[in-house]
Amino acid sequence: MTQTPVRTDLYARVQHFYAHQMQALDAGRFEDYAATFTPDGTFQHSPAAEPARTRAGIVAELVEFHKRFDGDPVQRRHWFNHIALVPRADGGIAATVYALVVTVRPGGKPEIAPSCVVHDVLEVGEDGVYTRSRRITHDQLG
Repeated sequence: MTQTPVRTDLYARVQHFYAHQMQALDAGRFEDYAATFTPDGTFQHSPAAEPARTRAGIVAELVEFHKRFDGDPVQRRHWFNHIALVPRADGGIAATVYALVVTVRPGGKPEIAPSCVVHDVLEVGEDGVYTRSRRITHDQLG
């Protein structure tokens, strides 16, 4: 198995980026989450759906998706781990990440579902890290 090494400062920067990105999502700050994408970024979190395109499209997709939780005091936490980074020829960074979504309601026990793999293309520059594209595959769907 060959590995393409990346600088440790880049790896730490991407981890820091993901921490803030997921905290924005879990807090329902969809505009902040969408701002972590490039202006023309794409986001596909449901396998059967077409990807949301642009920051405004990502916000609209998240608002629509989260309507299912209206009136439900659920808290969802996205856990990213095993982040593998590979430089791309176009200057981007391919990131493959294992993700678990933990769901809990007051007085309840945490449930882990789904288990996913996140396939990102990141753009890293002086002004920050941005997601150019995100495609999520769900382990339970095979």
